[in-house]
Amino acid sequence: MSGSTDRSPALDTTHDPALRSWVAAGNDADTDFPIQNLPFGRFREADDPDWRIGVAIGDQILDLRRCGLINHADMNRLVRLQPDTRRALRLAISAGLREGSAQAARWAETLVPMARAELALPCEVGDYTDFYIGVHHATAVGRLFRPDQPLLPNYHWVPIGYHGRASTLRPSGTDFRRPLGQIRPDADAPPRMAPSQRLDFELEMAVWIGRPNAMGEPVTLATAEDHVFGLGLLNDWSARDVQAWEYQPLGPFLSKSFATTVSPWIVTLDALAPFRRGWQRDADLPQPLPYLDSAANRAHGAFDIDLEVTLQSAAMQAAGLAPQVISQSNFADAAHWTFAQLVAHHTVNGCSLSPGDLFGTGTLSGPQAGQQGSLLELTRGGREALALASGEQRRFLEDGDRIALRARAQRAGHRSIGFGPCTAVVLPAPALNPERP
Repeated sequence: MSGSTDRSPALDTTHDPALRSWVAAGNDADTDFPIQNLPFGRFREADDPDWRIGVAIGDQILDLRRCGLINHADMNRLVRLQPDTRRALRLAISAGLREGSAQAARWAETLVPMARAELALPCEVGDYTDFYIGVHHATAVGRLFRPDQPLLPNYHWVPIGYHGRASTLRPSGTDFRRPLGQIRPDADAPPRMAPSQRLDFELEMAVWIGRPNAMGEPVTLATAEDHVFGLGLLNDWSARDVQAWEYQPLGPFLSKSFATTVSPWIVTLDALAPFRRGWQRDADLPQPLPYLDSAANRAHGAFDIDLEVTLQSAAMQAAGLAPQVISQSNFADAAHWTFAQLVAHHTVNGCSLSPGDLFGTGTLSGPQAGQQGSLLELTRGGREALALASGEQRRFLEDGDRIALRARAQRAGHRSIGFGPCTAVVLPAPALNPERP
């Protein structure tokens, strides 16, 4: 079977919930990386400057080149595998990691503990597109600024997106400085250059493009998922005060381009097959145009993935207080479009995608209280402070705050799988030099 959305994705032996691995940590009930997951990433050790391709299993990384499954270390090459070849590789990895495998002794010598490894972005990213498919986020934010028309007329028809900045994408664990920018807090005064005072996070998912398409050749909805290698987590850090001043008329610029944090493991669409669910629009809303619609996409185009955000301030960390859960939502409940629809729309004008290109989904907020994927929503634009366990309050992020995104796909009768952390700490802004801002 191909990975096309014109047929139901099949389960195979790699999804068997009873599978166990000879890597003991891969059998832990709470691991993100059991043998049913097998996500791909890039890593290196302290004594080796070269990046390698690995698969996460428990708290270990299987080096794919050293165990003989691939003969290169180029992830952008690996992600463009044909769907059948990609699934054959997954099956070979699964078979070799299972209890009783004849490969166990030899492959054990290629394992690297995660604690000893440095993780990179999974791919070299040439282009990054950020979408805006979280309908509850778009509605809540729109209501803050346009109470009479929260969603603009095109929202239900077009997967809204903008071209992001690939050069400041960083893997989880890479801290970043609070950005400087032009802000205009007083509408009666000129703008000024200052560190952002309304720094925010955005809970998003990452879509990793695998197979390319030629310029001028749109990808159909039926074949769109053949072009997606897998998913991850993404935090689209946002300077709301800079954004408010700069975004008219062309949208975000410096308010978004200073840092974006991405989880280092790609969870493949093959691993997520047990967690698909139907996608549909409320009947009273506009339905997609034909190039964005199909019976198959409606039947199983969405993914049931639970999402969570935690915040830990510097004071909480010093006092030994655990990170505080501030948001919980679900991808399928939040998303107005599917991944296949994003690929089909992105290419319908002839735009070419390349292996390693990255999509962000936009903020994935749920419809209920406590499901908001940004502080802008949680604090109603900064008007209502969020209380922390330390006695502190937050309207927007302060220096030393650590934000962590997590995701887990789970369903009765299947082994749940996770995505690994997507974490960073806000560092103080650089000194403002009036001669060189």
